[in-house]
Amino acid sequence: MQWYFCFFVISGFCSILYEIVWLRISMAQFGVTTAMVSLVLSAFMVGLGAGSWAAGLITRKFDAFPALRLYALTELLIGLSALAVPIELAWGRELLLGTVSGMSLSTFYFPSALWLAITLVPWCACMGATFPFAMAAIRQQGRAESVKSFSYLYLPNIIGATAGAVLPLFLIELFGFHRTLRIAAVLNLLLAGAAFSLSFLRKPAGVTKEETQGGLPALSSPGTLSGRALLALLFATGLTSMGIEVVWVRLYTPSLGTLVYAFAAILGLYLVAMDLGSWIYRHSKRDHILDNGLLWATLGFSVIVPFLTADPRLPIPAILRVVIGILPFSALVGFVTPAVVDQYSRGNPERAGTGYAINIVGCVLGPLLAGFVLLPIVGERVSLCLLAVPWFVAAFKYKPTASVSFGAVARSPYFLGSCVLALGSVAVAFSSRAYEQRYSHREVLRDSTATVIAHGSEWQEKRLLINGVGMTALTPDTKIMVHLPNALLRQPPRSGLVICFGMGSTHLSMLSWGIPSTAVELVPSVPKLVTFFHPNAGPLMSSPLSHVVIDDGRFFLERSPEQYDVITVDPPPPVSAAGSSLLYSKEFYAIAQRHLRPGGILQQWFPGGEPATVAAVARSVKESFPYVRAFRTIEGVGIHFLASMTPIPQLSAAQLAAKLPTDAARDLMELGPASTPEEELGIVLGHELSLDAIIREGAGVAAIDDDHAVNEYFLLRRLGDREFRRQMFEYVF
Repeated sequence: MQWYFCFFVISGFCSILYEIVWLRISMAQFGVTTAMVSLVLSAFMVGLGAGSWAAGLITRKFDAFPALRLYALTELLIGLSALAVPIELAWGRELLLGTVSGMSLSTFYFPSALWLAITLVPWCACMGATFPFAMAAIRQQGRAESVKSFSYLYLPNIIGATAGAVLPLFLIELFGFHRTLRIAAVLNLLLAGAAFSLSFLRKPAGVTKEETQGGLPALSSPGTLSGRALLALLFATGLTSMGIEVVWVRLYTPSLGTLVYAFAAILGLYLVAMDLGSWIYRHSKRDHILDNGLLWATLGFSVIVPFLTADPRLPIPAILRVVIGILPFSALVGFVTPAVVDQYSRGNPERAGTGYAINIVGCVLGPLLAGFVLLPIVGERVSLCLLAVPWFVAAFKYKPTASVSFGAVARSPYFLGSCVLALGSVAVAFSSRAYEQRYSHREVLRDSTATVIAHGSEWQEKRLLINGVGMTALTPDTKIMVHLPNALLRQPPRSGLVICFGMGSTHLSMLSWGIPSTAVELVPSVPKLVTFFHPNAGPLMSSPLSHVVIDDGRFFLERSPEQYDVITVDPPPPVSAAGSSLLYSKEFYAIAQRHLRPGGILQQWFPGGEPATVAAVARSVKESFPYVRAFRTIEGVGIHFLASMTPIPQLSAAQLAAKLPTDAARDLMELGPASTPEEELGIVLGHELSLDAIIREGAGVAAIDDDHAVNEYFLLRRLGDREFRRQMFEYVF
């Protein structure tokens, strides 16, 4: 049995690693929209469920064949997937872009979903098949543990998955995404070899005809839940656990931020707690623990707890908020899931495969329900309440015994405890405060991508927050992003592209030149708040020159046939935010080059950071464009990179100011700090930076590309920095 334990630790590690890396590669190929991410994760989960169900059938039809060799075959195929999936995704991207150029994003989803399913589902089905095949191998050996073999395998699988949520972050930093996949492939191939070799050393024992036909022992107690009830619980567990993860991201992002390490912390804590719950179940000696209503009431209450811990009035460290909020629910799910599958399957691989597949169906639907229905319509508070309701229904439905009268049940400690927890959940839901309630003057919009907050009364105080993270303020630098490159063009601009809408300042500045401006924004609610920050923006926004597109900026460029004189890029802060490297990479700049007219200029805004990250961004710009100039910002924080395929003119502030149209000059001066356009432009021109000097400050750091996200994965590089360690301590505590 120790062999199987080791197999599933490594298998769980590789599975989460594949999910993380495949998702990131898919984002680079197909965009970073919420719908696209959901398609990738859904394909992954559908594959797991289909493989689990199909493998269960195979174990019954080919019961005489050594199941351990089937398990070895699946691990071999999983290892091959590490090499095949990136190639298949790249093929799909080229195929789709070649046939649907100019297609809208919503229309593009169907062929993308089809290709993602063709690519991911078969390989993920191999991952889902590992449980039934390993259970069949254990049963063939006549092991006494076979009745609870699912939970025996589930525990090491979660242990491995926990490691897979953390260790790949360091592997990616050291080796990049593709070489990290190869490391996982080697592990899977070693698993396949070990399992195949072991199959010759373990001679299968006989199994009964009842077992090979999928039969089960008779249920031993009238209080035991029916098979239909157990399947319903498995579905609800998957639905709730994956749905609540989407809500967690909204609730805890204001505390943890948007770094890849923050998302890994949430996933890691979730899996650690599941480890704990699964371990407790494995060591539990009680029978029929699932028909205790208090267990389900406790699970329902744990769904509500995160809203209490996310209350901004609670004076506790960020990481403690997450631990207290996530651990109770996750531990209970780790306890309940293997318990339900064990009771449903009794060691039968086919029944286990079916039960696990039903659980995964819930896992697929949970994020879709939470992200696209509940959060946009009712928000975080009501979403948690609705996700908790099924568990309180279960609490009052599943009594210890079916024959006890209602009066006796009502007096039982289980019933009273369930009532207390139900009332406590209502009290927590209505007494806690949401993050946005800390701002008195605010507008809040929610959509499938994020919760967007605009707050502040005076223009100096106005801020835009997405999931509680500050994006931008009203600053003259957002106007310089347009006016400086437009004035440096040799010919008057004819059209411009703004990637990342933000407060709308850059888009409005582009429109002040009297040219068509296309602004691309990832979060649908953000452009709707433009009049909060610019009360007079209505006429310009409704102008036929104004085009606002909800899309991933990079992928919009890939599908668009248009060319522009100026492209401005203002990635969301911080510079180390998850996914941000896709707007700093050499591959992105190669796409942008194709959409610049001759003599056109790309303006890349960089908010600043550690020397190595600054150098990596500067190097990626320099290696992508032959002509680059860099300027310190008006406010002294951040850098404007101007890049072109042709020489960028050396003009004085007076010459640049003379090229500004009247409306553009007025727009430039709207936020100060200078008194004339010439003086304002002179501040920027007077702080030109040497690109080579910037790169030398981070000597040895490579340029950012899609395989090496230098700005996102930095922990090993910066651990030796005392100031960084101090900042991390403050960040956490």
